[in-house]
Amino acid sequence: MSQPDISPDVVLDPSDPAARPAQMFPRLDPEMCGRVRSYGEEERMPAGTVLFERGHRGVDFFFIVEGEVEVFEPDEREGPRLVATLGARQFTGELDQVNQRRNLVSAHATQDSVVVRLRRADFQRLATGEPDIGEIILRAFILRRVGLIKLGLGGVVLIGPGYAADTLRLQRFLVRNGYPHRVLDTAVDPDAEALLACFALERDQLPVVITPDEIVYRNPSVAQLADDLGLTETIDPDHVHDVAVVGAGPAGLAAAVYAASEGLDTIVIESEAPGGQAGTSSKIENYLGFPTGVSGQALAGRAYVQAQKFGARLAVSRSVEELDCAEQPYRLTLAGGRRVAARAVVIATGARYRKLDVANYDRFEGQGIHYAATAMEAHLCAGEEVAVVGGGNSAGQAAVFLSRTVAHVHILVRGAGLTATMSDYLVQRIASSPRITLHPYTEITSLDGDDVLTGVGWTDRRTGATETRPIRNVFVMIGAAPNTGWLDGCLELDRQGFVRTGRACEATGLVHSPYETSRPGIYAVGDVRSGSVKRVASGVGEGAIVVSAIHGYLHPVEG
Repeated sequence: MSQPDISPDVVLDPSDPAARPAQMFPRLDPEMCGRVRSYGEEERMPAGTVLFERGHRGVDFFFIVEGEVEVFEPDEREGPRLVATLGARQFTGELDQVNQRRNLVSAHATQDSVVVRLRRADFQRLATGEPDIGEIILRAFILRRVGLIKLGLGGVVLIGPGYAADTLRLQRFLVRNGYPHRVLDTAVDPDAEALLACFALERDQLPVVITPDEIVYRNPSVAQLADDLGLTETIDPDHVHDVAVVGAGPAGLAAAVYAASEGLDTIVIESEAPGGQAGTSSKIENYLGFPTGVSGQALAGRAYVQAQKFGARLAVSRSVEELDCAEQPYRLTLAGGRRVAARAVVIATGARYRKLDVANYDRFEGQGIHYAATAMEAHLCAGEEVAVVGGGNSAGQAAVFLSRTVAHVHILVRGAGLTATMSDYLVQRIASSPRITLHPYTEITSLDGDDVLTGVGWTDRRTGATETRPIRNVFVMIGAAPNTGWLDGCLELDRQGFVRTGRACEATGLVHSPYETSRPGIYAVGDVRSGSVKRVASGVGEGAIVVSAIHGYLHPVEG
């Protein structure tokens, strides 16, 4: 990742950050240099001076005026591994610069150098006050994080059986949170045995996560892993935020971006990873402004960085267990007992796919039965047959995406076809693909296997005919169940459990906003809202619009 020399004869993948060194490690022009210097303090650093170390939170941003700085990954056994060498008019940092997560790498001056140090608050002023410079810096930060992920630098090693539910659970968490890692599958990777022996680990302790400083976590929960890796920001229970957004899907992230950019003290609480259900979409092709499509994870990742750029704080891997709406400020109790106080609350917890009612379902959930079709799952089932259950856009996107790498995709729907429930561009693409077969009026009736799923049977409801295929991976994308169990009677819900808003709650007199719930200062946006349109664009729109109502609630204009 250290600014490679690229020969004109070498053909590079355009998605590879190494193909964009000028953006990954830009040199600012002299005029920009002057502006950056005005935001910080100039310091002279003798050779060997440490600028920052791995594991620290909120490290400073350094702009190099003269000299040279090496960024490296510490390694207890093999010594430091070089990540990048930076010179005059370049700068340190990657995505952890915009939040309070623990830093992934270290840096020191390799020769006598002059740098400009920007503290966290100064860096935020630069990123927002100088938009042209901010754009260059944030693009570089994103590319650097992608580079760390691609090369497995600065992260952890996950060791375990590739098909095991807990291995996949931890891998999904690391992937969706953009944390660099390498996976050693003990079933096929020859290096795994040596590493297990090195750390005196037994197979019944798998999966394990090993950090660069050789701390071993044996089958941790995602909350424990997030805490120990520094992915969760520290939360002050006595601090009262202007807005707490519960859920970091498209609607929640949009609310966070607009609230923070308009000066509201904003915190976002997310139980898994940014993006919500949309974050698991392999490609969204009908979202405005992306003519070639964009993956749900990429869209969520950009919005996540955008919210943090404006000062929003994000607490991931922390589900909300209770909302105390009896008094104000409202208080949210998180898993583990931490509490968050806020004057206004935006509920954007979305919905989840329903489960199939078939024997052995729970047994194979997470290790054969999936609710997302990303690059991780595509790699898992490359060259095999798979089944996709569902007739909505998510199911269609999954089928088209998977058809590029698997042997064949079987789409199973209970109805007559797809035209009533799926966008036409997906229907046409599925119909024209030789690798996709649609099975109408069909439902799964059997799931077979010992430790892992090995066979799937389905039945045509019209004829009663059954068929069994050697399928090890099923993607279930049916219906939508709202994530509102944690509200526990606090708000008015409809019969399906979605949050009522606007005119549906006009008996309370709260009709100032179509997103206002039965409690003042509490709003619902996106898929969790009763009557909402289940689309990414509409969720983003609702998240943006609700901020004006929050302003009106927090700062009422007296007539």
